[in-house]
Amino acid sequence: MAPRTFSFEINRASTAPPAALFRLETDGGRWSDWAKPLRSGWERWADPVGGVGAIRRVGLFPVIMHEETLEYEQDRRHVYTFARRAPVNDYRGEVIFTPNAAGGTDLRWRGSFTERIPGTGPLMREFLRGALLVISAQLVRAAERSTRD
Repeated sequence: MAPRTFSFEINRASTAPPAALFRLETDGGRWSDWAKPLRSGWERWADPVGGVGAIRRVGLFPVIMHEETLEYEQDRRHVYTFARRAPVNDYRGEVIFTPNAAGGTDLRWRGSFTERIPGTGPLMREFLRGALLVISAQLVRAAERSTRD
């Protein structure tokens, strides 16, 4: 059986402005602050923080992902891939931050990949989608908290 391609999308709304969400999501060194119990850090730094070429480490031992920024549009869009061997091939994550009519942000987090081992795609899609459902909720809460403080 040939490997298949899978994708998923998560949509959330936040009262925080796009810049607050973007700053938290792209700064891999600070995920440990708001995405507990995940641990995070930098494998490779880029300027601006989290810009093209940056590689953030994020996860829980023994599963640590290395995510490299491919595209960076300040306060608007962040695109990344897995920089090291991962349980899927050709992963592409895209986070879009769109100002909404209420003065906050519509957040869209998409992911796509090709299954590395034929037949594992549905399970990996649910795992990645489930992880990003939790992380995106934590991101929204942290951004909203930071704009109230």
